[in-house]
Amino acid sequence: MTLTDKGAIVTGGAGGIGQGIVRHFLKQGAKVLVVDIVDQAAGDELVTGFEPADNVRYLQSDISVAENAPVIVAAAVDAFGKLDILVNNAHASRQAPITETTQEMWDLSLGSGMYATFHLMQAAYPELKKTKGAIVNFASGAGLAGLPNQVTYAAAKEAIRAITRVAAHEWAADGIRANLVAPVALTPGIQQWAQAFPTEYEQVVKGVPLGRLGDPENDIAPAVAFLAGDESRYITGQTLMTDGGSIMLH
Repeated sequence: MTLTDKGAIVTGGAGGIGQGIVRHFLKQGAKVLVVDIVDQAAGDELVTGFEPADNVRYLQSDISVAENAPVIVAAAVDAFGKLDILVNNAHASRQAPITETTQEMWDLSLGSGMYATFHLMQAAYPELKKTKGAIVNFASGAGLAGLPNQVTYAAAKEAIRAITRVAAHEWAADGIRANLVAPVALTPGIQQWAQAFPTEYEQVVKGVPLGRLGDPENDIAPAVAFLAGDESRYITGQTLMTDGGSIMLH
């Protein structure tokens, strides 16, 4: 198992891509702190269904609150004795044309995306330095391609890419690697959208050369695990497109 005994934090781990990452990490031998806004009782019940249950903990926390970042890191270290991996997956946003985008929309996307990622990286740095650990952040084709109605999300994702590249330079001497994945995945949210807007969904699928959206656990999570594990020890500052070929970086 490629992540045996590594202590990890996965934000947004209660559902979608995050849950796929948690399940795959556990199969690879990692010990995972699942961080999400789902209330503590519901989160505790959720993780009892993960295997092995002894290797996973749940923490209810609002990552958009900067003061919560050190608490999250401390919880992982208390549970597992160390922190090897930080996965900043969680991000909330609302779609709107630029002309209808409000300050509230900016605050939501930047607060849960860019600032949350930055604050958790900052808080995790001392522990990741001890373990020569890895950070995996999330980019998006919305930012790379400039998708319509995604201005706050796209901007936050591109800011996260910039922060990750800076960290890759600054923290390389400490043995810390920082990379990104940019996924296209069939999450529950996308499934609901596909049912409501089947024509638009088919257009999205047609734009994927491999002809389908990725599976969170079987397609996206292994790429995250690769970047988090020792097999990628000579890779840092990179964006890995886990999108079926939708965007081919040059």
